Amino acid sequence: MTLRRERLNLLNKECNCMLNWLKTNALAARSKLTEEVVKFKNKEFMEAVVAGCALVAAADGEISSAEKLKMTGFIKNSDELKVFNMDTVIESFNRYCSKFEFDESIGRAEALSVVGKIRSKSDQSRLLVRVCIAIGSSDGDFDKQEVAVCQMICSELGLNPADFDL
Repeated sequence: MTLRRERLNLLNKECNCMLNWLKTNALAARSKLTEEVVKFKNKEFMEAVVAGCALVAAADGEISSAEKLKMTGFIKNSDELKVFNMDTVIESFNRYCSKFEFDESIGRAEALSVVGKIRSKSDQSRLLVRVCIAIGSSDGDFDKQEVAVCQMICSELGLNPADFDL
């Protein structure tokens, strides 16, 4: 009887160890999956923010370091976007900027196309406009060209520029 009880105790310990291992690994797997879903779900928003920032940054013909820093700061502090690797964000921003350098009209058209993809998502659209305004004013001068680009972004998103004092 004692041998049987010892075996049962040993078996219970092994089961508990295995259950703890499964629980720990299941939690880690669920956490990783949630992170991946958030990335997938918000990649479109991240691309729209980066494209909008490139539009505003290129409005005055020069993309300043203050505008770049403001954009990266927003990405780092955004709950929806901080899951993205900053290298990916910067690579995306540089890709849009290079299109402006190649041809301003092509750069604008491609960036507006990406921005327009979130048109049906009102909260994201409004946040994008606010970010773009912050980027435009980050160098201390929210000039006419930058205001005009933010108005164009509002138009692309079906928003009223007056709602943002533009």
